[in-house]
Parts: sequence; structure tokens; C-alpha cells
Amino acid sequence: MDKFEETLVHGCADELQELKAWLFRENIRLSTATKELERMQEKFLQEKVQFQEEMKLLNHKISSEQQRLKEDNQFFAKKLEILQNGFKQLDIDRRRLDKEWARLAAEKEFLEEHSMYEGISEVSVFFHGVKNPLALKKRYKDLSKIFHPDNLAGDTEIIQRINREYENLKREYEGFKQA
Repeated sequence: MDKFEETLVHGCADELQELKAWLFRENIRLSTATKELERMQEKFLQEKVQFQEEMKLLNHKISSEQQRLKEDNQFFAKKLEILQNGFKQLDIDRRRLDKEWARLAAEKEFLEEHSMYEGISEVSVFFHGVKNPLALKKRYKDLSKIFHPDNLAGDTEIIQRINREYENLKREYEGFKQA
């Protein structure tokens, strides 16, 4: 038998009263502690739910950002491919243009050596195929519009050459009229 049981069996009224008071205080303390534990448990459950919601939100944000990053990488890869294809096409165009310039230079040399026109000493690449003053004037206007230095495709050196050739051919055609 322990002290509590012994006091109950053999105890006096004061001891019994003291024991009741102690039991009452202990009961209140345990009740308060239980309520505090329940409150803490509820708080922890709320924090757990809030933490789970935050985790879901963060996981959603992470997956969204990963998807956006994946799409950005795909977009960048497509842009890079377009740029690479553009550079390849530019290189092809440059090579073709170089060949065309070489062909035109060879044609000019040939035409200068073997003039097909009577009395005309120099046949121009720009005025090739022009056989009368009216066609010469029309071609000159068209070339001036294209190669004028204020235009996008304009070039001062080319327009000066066109002007010199036009003046030479114009004088030669006027010489044919007078003759």
C-alpha cells in the first residue's frame, strides 16, 4: 500500500482535506497542461497544413519556372538555328555574288576587247544592250534611281561610273546623228 491509500484508510480529516486540495490542484494543473498540449497540437496541425500549402505552391512555381525555362531554351534553340541558317544563306549569297561580279568583270573585258557596236569604243556593263539614244536615256534614269547614293543600294563610286559612261555614250550617239 502506498501513502495515498494508507491516508485514505487511516487518515485523519485534515490529511484527507489536504489530499483533496492537492488532488484538486493536480487535476487543474493536468487539465491546464492538457488544454495547452491540445492548443499546441492544433497550432502544429495548422502550421503543418500551411506548410503543405506553401510547399504545393512552391512546387507549382518551380514546375512552372522549369516549364518556362524549357520553352525559353527551345525558343533560343530555334532562334539560333534560324541565325545559323541565315548566316549559311548569307555565305551562299556572298559566294554567288562574288561569282556574278567575276562573270561581269570577264564579260566587260570581253566586250571591251571585242566591241560589237560600230563606232562605239567602250561597251558598258550598265548600258549593255542599249542601241539607241532613247533606250540609253531610259536605262540611265533607271540606273540612277537604283544606285543613287541616297538609296539603300546606292554607291557613290558606281553612280559616278554610270554618269561617265552615260556621258560618253551620249556623245557617241550624238556623233552618229550628226554624221
